[in-house]
Amino acid sequence: MAHHGFIQIDPINVCGRMQEHIARNRVHGYKLGDLHGHLHGVSDDTPRALPVHAPEERTAFEHFHPSRVVLAAFPVETWPHLRPLMLHRSRMTGNWGGKLTPGERRLATRILREISERGALASDDIDHHTRAHNGWTTARTTKVVMDKLFAHGRLLIARRINGRRVYDLPEHILPSKVLEARRPSARATARWQTELKLRQHRLVSLKRDELPLVADRVQPIVLPDDGPLLYCLKQDLPLLEKAQGGEMNLPESPRLLAPLDPLILDRTILQRLWKFEYTWEVYTPAAKRRRGYYALPILAGDRFVGHVDLKADRRTGKLCVVGRQVKRGHRSAPAIAELAAFLGLK
Repeated sequence: MAHHGFIQIDPINVCGRMQEHIARNRVHGYKLGDLHGHLHGVSDDTPRALPVHAPEERTAFEHFHPSRVVLAAFPVETWPHLRPLMLHRSRMTGNWGGKLTPGERRLATRILREISERGALASDDIDHHTRAHNGWTTARTTKVVMDKLFAHGRLLIARRINGRRVYDLPEHILPSKVLEARRPSARATARWQTELKLRQHRLVSLKRDELPLVADRVQPIVLPDDGPLLYCLKQDLPLLEKAQGGEMNLPESPRLLAPLDPLILDRTILQRLWKFEYTWEVYTPAAKRRRGYYALPILAGDRFVGHVDLKADRRTGKLCVVGRQVKRGHRSAPAIAELAAFLGLK
């Protein structure tokens, strides 16, 4: 997390969740559920009675990415930079994450009081049975209001049980020195956000208004295709020099990457660097899919050699291959077996 700035979190669990794929390829000895254990002191789906981190012990928390509507695990130092966006959401119109209606404000007061008195709660721990629309679907009004309070920074995720969020007050989640930190200037937050982009992807294109913010920290990179300049952090130059000198001993054994792995998320740069075309087709109509619902790209050494569409059959305890496309001379079986073992499947 210190290296990349954040780890994206996604609830879809076809053959392991997004965050697990991202973390297991970067953290030696990483085991299923370790990220949530790091975040909350307990792994997802473990009994609620187990202890969680005290606020002063926490080093990370979950919240929305500042420029994409996705959840991510951030270091706690990120909180002051996210606060202006939380305040902005609380004033926006709209069902999803927007300002509370008069009725929702009354329920929010009750929810905050009950959490203050009873401790961390999930939406169905509140005795209230009406339903409301959250912008996508209909849900219990307590869930809609608690999700809005989370978007506004008035509640935070204390942990999850079977994927269900359990909320608590920020002062019960974050260290006091983080909550009391002075709000940074708009320019400081813009610089942080640009640095976050660089840290997450390591090689990026920068907009005209982004470059001056980080000019002292970046190195322009010219690719042989005569396309636009790319930029990396100066601290990454030794790695580029080692690669250019042939000193990077990359493992040839294949590995399966997350569909939204930081390495491949910018599809334009992915095409420029590796001539590899890839689209995550989870939201593509079935008839139009070319790769599969949850196809994972295959990286072998420094080359992308195909993708494999996998699905965990938890009834039989097997990881099933729905489909695959792999370049001649490369095997996907070792990477599939490794993922199956990670997930506890055959």
